[in-house]
Amino acid sequence: MKRLFDVTASLAGLVVLGWLIGVLAFAIRRNSPGPGLLAQERVGRGGRVFTCYKLRTMHVGTASLGTHEHKGVAHITGIGRFLRRSKLDELPQLWNVLKGEMSLVGPRPCLPVQTVLIEARRRRGVLDVRPGITGKAQVMGVDMSEPERLAEIDASYIADATFFGDLALILRTVTGR
Repeated sequence: MKRLFDVTASLAGLVVLGWLIGVLAFAIRRNSPGPGLLAQERVGRGGRVFTCYKLRTMHVGTASLGTHEHKGVAHITGIGRFLRRSKLDELPQLWNVLKGEMSLVGPRPCLPVQTVLIEARRRRGVLDVRPGITGKAQVMGVDMSEPERLAEIDASYIADATFFGDLALILRTVTGR
């Protein structure tokens, strides 16, 4: 049921919002040099690395680190602040959901360099599921700077996941509540 919902919702999202992704990518290119879309390696199901797509929110050449590891906000573009606040930077990940690399809801995919988090997730079985565009830890405001706590929250999401719980997490992400 989860995969059917993911495919249906991501396909509908891409059809309805594809134009917006294009407009935002164009606006990013006009605002700062470089591509509008960012293709970044992330750790997915089974610990496999996949290419995750996002709208670029940082200046070209910024180190590929977790957001919490960057000092200050100078690396974030002007439009990038808006995209992050509104969560619009995540829209291209609908393609990752459609391809089966991600789910709409699940643990957020981390970077391959975040080895402490990867190991904590491996120990708790979190890597057994597809990562998500949004998840329980994200709506709770827990980021990847607390790898053990994050892995515990991710594991609790997996243990308690329901279809209606996922819908509630999507709603909370969209509304910011």
